[in-house]
Amino acid sequence: MCPFGSGGDVYPFIGIGRALVARGHRVTVLSMEVFERAILAAGLGYVSMGTRADYERLMEHPDLWKPIAGTKLVFATAAQYVRPLYERLCELIVPGEPTLILSAGSGFGARLAREKLGVPLIVLHLQPAVFISAYDTPKFIEGPHVLNALPVWLKKLMFKFPNPMDQGVLPTVRRECRSEKLPPPRRVHPDWWHSPDGNVALFPAWFAAPQPDWPQPLLQHSFPMEDLATNALLSAELEQFLAAGEKPIVFTPGTGNHQAKAFFKAALAACELLKCRAVFATQHESDVPVHLPPSILVQRYAPFSLLLPRAAALVYHGGIGTCSQALAAGIPHLIMPLAHDQPDNANRLRRLGIGLSLHPKKFTGERVAAALRHLLKDNAVQANCTRYAEQMRVAPSLDELAAWLEARVGV
Repeated sequence: MCPFGSGGDVYPFIGIGRALVARGHRVTVLSMEVFERAILAAGLGYVSMGTRADYERLMEHPDLWKPIAGTKLVFATAAQYVRPLYERLCELIVPGEPTLILSAGSGFGARLAREKLGVPLIVLHLQPAVFISAYDTPKFIEGPHVLNALPVWLKKLMFKFPNPMDQGVLPTVRRECRSEKLPPPRRVHPDWWHSPDGNVALFPAWFAAPQPDWPQPLLQHSFPMEDLATNALLSAELEQFLAAGEKPIVFTPGTGNHQAKAFFKAALAACELLKCRAVFATQHESDVPVHLPPSILVQRYAPFSLLLPRAAALVYHGGIGTCSQALAAGIPHLIMPLAHDQPDNANRLRRLGIGLSLHPKKFTGERVAAALRHLLKDNAVQANCTRYAEQMRVAPSLDELAAWLEARVGV
């Protein structure tokens, strides 16, 4: 398994890996050491693909949460790992032993190993935004969705031009292909972004319906829902807080966001206006204002599968993992999308009638309070939240996904 990114990107692989181990398979995860403990606790093998310092350096980069610069940074980082990931896989894979590589789309070293060693590769796509469709085109910047208003033929023409993936990764991929005496791809997207062996969309069709230009073969499953709750509980402090009053509003900027001072400043102001209780979830307490009132509790970590069903609403960045937990909890979403897949996820939640979003520059205490008032009082919003929570309860199991993966290698 070759995940890439923050906790929301890695945890789904851990959940799928746990399901595969339960079916008798040996699973090894190649990831940064910040996730080593969680991977080993799930009963999976671990191989280092970077130090904690490497991870922190990326998470603290000032460009990471900027719409265009952040995308370029992510793909520049992916380019750095093409050769190291490929070499680790070459060390792990035993010729003749039935093996399957599961990778994020950005794990281009995994695709290189597939081409060189002939080992099947399945790409796990966590969010709809990675399917660059000319029909239902993802939204990459908060604001009017101008791109999706264009005719399909024009979008198809536009998508033929170089994109940030090609600019950031293609030179490295071509160089490594030449080094291994392999034919290089013409483009990174779509040629190496999806796998000819199989792809998995880890979100349901009611969240993002399949489009005519999505890759094949494809399994559309459901949200993986892994948040490590099997290895963690709510803290005693949080349990006491939840039992002491009305349901709080949960605020979190995301596990990978180290630049959230403005987010929590606005959150505090909104709570004061609403006179509500709140939980601020962040691993970076220096981002939180000092001298918080007793009605606000700060937590470094809390499994959202346990916390959100006991919350009134969630205010967050729009990451897909956090989004899926709020959907399952049946609570409204208020999103401050920054970059990557977040604007698209926010747009889909608005379509479902269960959330609102605010541009980061408009994320003020007054606007946050006004949006939350609407979400908490609107009967249609509450009914929609309940409806999609019920959809989450009848989702296919990870065991079904594991069986599909087994079929890819004839197991």
